[in-house]
Amino acid sequence: MRVELNVPESVTEPRMWVKHQAVLAMALRPGSIEVGLRRSEMTRLSYDAGEMSLVPRHLEKWFRNEDLHGLCIVISNAAITAASNETGGEVELRRVDYLIDARLSALVESVNAERIAGFPSGRLFLDSVEQALAVALVNGYAVRHCSAQTHRGGLGCARLRRIKEFVDAKMEDQVTLCEMAQSVELSTSHFSRMFRKSTGESPHHFVLRHRVERAKEMLRAAEARVLDVAVACGFKTQQHFARVFRRMCGVSPTEYRQEFLQL
Repeated sequence: MRVELNVPESVTEPRMWVKHQAVLAMALRPGSIEVGLRRSEMTRLSYDAGEMSLVPRHLEKWFRNEDLHGLCIVISNAAITAASNETGGEVELRRVDYLIDARLSALVESVNAERIAGFPSGRLFLDSVEQALAVALVNGYAVRHCSAQTHRGGLGCARLRRIKEFVDAKMEDQVTLCEMAQSVELSTSHFSRMFRKSTGESPHHFVLRHRVERAKEMLRAAEARVLDVAVACGFKTQQHFARVFRRMCGVSPTEYRQEFLQL
């Protein structure tokens, strides 16, 4: 767990906020902040002291902080995974802009008091609070439970994990439906039906989505050419890559990089 203090900034241009871990934030005094999934579409959110927001992992958003003082608690993926295992499967947390939860508030306030005092209780205290926060968030704010009950008749967590590992390993290569089915020892037709039932998307869209997510990571590095990113993420041509990227992200790969590098 990391504890970060979010204070108003003098810059007027919005910045991109990229977090690959869940964040629970609490306003320390009344204030507002502008946020949006795109820089051109931002919404102003006003918070009273003590109000919280939950940002799930792997969410990228633009923000502009003019007068909000807040405490951000970054919860590790390991803590979320450990709490998920206690519920019987992997979970994803949902985004909540205005979160009111007495238990979570008490835990965050205890971390803030520890911060003000200079963290005298050490790492063990923060680790204990992180575990308690993770359990409360998984129990109260999970949007997807990867469990037999949730996906009755679909693919189990182990098979879904093997498919993701297979797709990641074949990122630069072409992937066929037959290969995906064989990776979990199922027939092609049965795999397609069960995969959609478990994930809500087709295998093709699943592969494209993972490749675009990898591409976004690579585009944040200024030295990587867009063509090289396209090839490394399994797209045959730069044009096809740009078309898929724009459809999924709303901007071209070049525009995405430019906006990110303007931070």
